[in-house]
Amino acid sequence: MPELRERLRIGFHWRGGPDVAFADITEWWRDPVVLRDLPPAVAALVPGSPTVVLGPASRGTLLGALVAASLGVGLVEVRKNDRVALHSEFYTHRRLPDTYHGGGAVLSFRRALVRPSDRVLCVDDWVESGAQALAIQEMVHEIGATWLGLACVVDDLADRPETRTRLAARALMAADELY
Repeated sequence: MPELRERLRIGFHWRGGPDVAFADITEWWRDPVVLRDLPPAVAALVPGSPTVVLGPASRGTLLGALVAASLGVGLVEVRKNDRVALHSEFYTHRRLPDTYHGGGAVLSFRRALVRPSDRVLCVDDWVESGAQALAIQEMVHEIGATWLGLACVVDDLADRPETRTRLAARALMAADELY
């Protein structure tokens, strides 16, 4: 694990300028050691035996697929702003708060892919406000499935401990470890 954490630090960069900065983790996917070791490390964060992994688009879906394969379970992609989902009874969806990255985004997934008997693990690369995971958690509860928690690589919820608790969020590292 120490080697993985160091490789995550090396492959991380802040990009942009003073007005818009963003976390660039694209080097993580180029590193074969990270690609091999990250999925089981993330999978081990949340206790319980998931029956399905939910991953929000886009990096959560990428990491979620790797974690699901590591666990031997399926993946449900949580889409953003899918026009079909907004007009179909086959999808469940939630609008994200206006404070989330400019607001207006809608998350959705096909309702039939998450069953009431499922034990759900949500996977993402980075949790900052928890808005996406909270919306996904609401959808999971609406279906009647069991929420096991959120497993992510980076926890940036330093000033939101109540959100971390509500989501049962666990991470490999805190955001301040990357600076």
